[in-house]
Amino acid sequence: MALIVQKYGGTSVGSVERIQAVAQRVYKTVKAGNSIVVVVSAMGKTTDGLVKLATEISPNPNRREMDMLLSTGEQVTIALLSMALQELRQPAISMTGAQVGIVTEAEHSRARILHIETTRLTRHINAGKVVVVAGFQGISSVGEMEITTLGRGGSDTSAVAIAAALKANFCEIYTDVPGILTTDPRLVAEAQLMDAISCDEMLELASLGAKVLHPRAVEIARNYGVPLVVRSSWTDQPGTWVTSAKPQGRSLINLEIARPVDHVEFDTNQAKVALLRVPDKPGVAARLFGEISRQKVDVDLIIQSVHEGNSNDIAFTVTTPILKRAEAVATAIAPALRSQSNPKFDEAEVMVENNIAKVSIAGAGMIGRPGVAAKMFATLAEAGVNIQMISTSEVKVSCVVNAAECDRAVSALRTAFEIEAGEGGTRGQGGQGRIIEQISPLSPPSLLSSPSPLSPLSPPSPPVRGVALDLNQARLAIRQLPDRPGMAAKLFGLLARHNISVDMIIQSQRCRVIDGVPRRDIAFTVSQIDGENAKKMLTQVAAELGWGEVVLDSAIAKVSIVGAGMVGQPGVAAKMFEALAKQEINIQMIATSEIKISCVVAQEEGVKALQAIHAAFELAGSEKFVVPV
Repeated sequence: MALIVQKYGGTSVGSVERIQAVAQRVYKTVKAGNSIVVVVSAMGKTTDGLVKLATEISPNPNRREMDMLLSTGEQVTIALLSMALQELRQPAISMTGAQVGIVTEAEHSRARILHIETTRLTRHINAGKVVVVAGFQGISSVGEMEITTLGRGGSDTSAVAIAAALKANFCEIYTDVPGILTTDPRLVAEAQLMDAISCDEMLELASLGAKVLHPRAVEIARNYGVPLVVRSSWTDQPGTWVTSAKPQGRSLINLEIARPVDHVEFDTNQAKVALLRVPDKPGVAARLFGEISRQKVDVDLIIQSVHEGNSNDIAFTVTTPILKRAEAVATAIAPALRSQSNPKFDEAEVMVENNIAKVSIAGAGMIGRPGVAAKMFATLAEAGVNIQMISTSEVKVSCVVNAAECDRAVSALRTAFEIEAGEGGTRGQGGQGRIIEQISPLSPPSLLSSPSPLSPLSPPSPPVRGVALDLNQARLAIRQLPDRPGMAAKLFGLLARHNISVDMIIQSQRCRVIDGVPRRDIAFTVSQIDGENAKKMLTQVAAELGWGEVVLDSAIAKVSIVGAGMVGQPGVAAKMFEALAKQEINIQMIATSEIKISCVVAQEEGVKALQAIHAAFELAGSEKFVVPV
């Protein structure tokens, strides 16, 4: 007999008929010999309606009262679903987050789960009841009994956290699509269903706006080894398994706020090649990395920064043994990238640096925590380590530093993040040393009566699993930051103190000396809703800290490809850039991690960019998915 947690979203319980259909599915699962906990969201658009009522009363409603109001939506659903199960003669009981014992931070509207008191929950399960739990909510402490909500995607988070606390066999997330698709079916109707995807890949896709699973839910699944399956509420299709590596034996206390960083990694076998003053026009990155791919040069990090005027800098890292080949390719193609629009520009200059190292912090606990990257930068600054390149993802932040400073950087980071020497520390060997989560040999439970998509006989995964588009970001560029240790720490520490999360971070490779001080530009992306506030705050301190102009651009889109299989595949980046070049889409910024490549383009070209890239990697299936209204 399996213990299963099932979660049903708002569309799945949007009417009496749909609630009765959910009750039938739950009843069928129980009759197959399983114990069930059901986590539900508010019906349909109930939450939107409650928010509208609140804003009609107050333009800026109190967050405590908003939690009190919004938590009522799920309470309607749990009562109705329990009644529907009881009509089927299935014992059931509805429970709010407080009754279940979901204890959270005292942070209204965006609380994180601290722990779950499972005694009462377990007692009802052992009595043969289906426990129907209100998702999205908890209490700040048993003493205060303040109702809190978990923020967007809170019901996903509730379900996976309960599964972790109960050590459930697996957690099913029921939604309005048949599983995890290669992209948003609203933008590409031929998006293909995946049988399985790793937690790391899913974290990246979820953070990029794929709305099927919330990143916090995936983070908990990854940290506690909870097998997840995403399925359709409307069919019996097997869905998509989200698999995690072997759990690390984490404590269930401080469930969502435990140590955010698990590993400190480093790679001294790296070199950097930068092309300065390449034209800022479509096709440049495609030509460069197309030639790099043809020469079988495997690239690690890629960054393209923003710059004043109509030229850009592109830099990439390679392993030391292939540096001369990479340098030769860059030198050969540089003259062909001469700017045609401004004859005063010199041809692109190639800059090579040998003595560098990459240091990284890794862990799924970084999601939505602005202070983690800022703490890394502050730690390096205190150790006197200057940062030359920055690469960010949901599960890793990497910095390129001087090789002579690598040991000092690693030691400082291990101390700051409380990582013991030898615990999660990895010396990389270029592409061979990257830490990529492997899909575990988990087989889906027999309840689903489907062959395991993770069988050793399964064909290898394609290099790119999914394409995502984020239209809700804004870019900030700060001109002429002094190029010395501590600048990134001050900048991102300030943003962290104002609870502003940063996504992409790009540091320009061109260095200008002004009044005897070497300076670089730095650009980063934030949520659109944080853009204006971030600009205002940074502008206020720019003169005091010796920064130049702060520039905001809200009309951007970020399109990304994700896949663990792109490691050691030189042509992946080139194919992405070529797909954009064919559509005359200019790339404004590039940032990469081991399993993700992201490009910033004009907002108006975002959908076209996604569709072009999805087609280029041949991710479309034969079936068209229609998302239910």
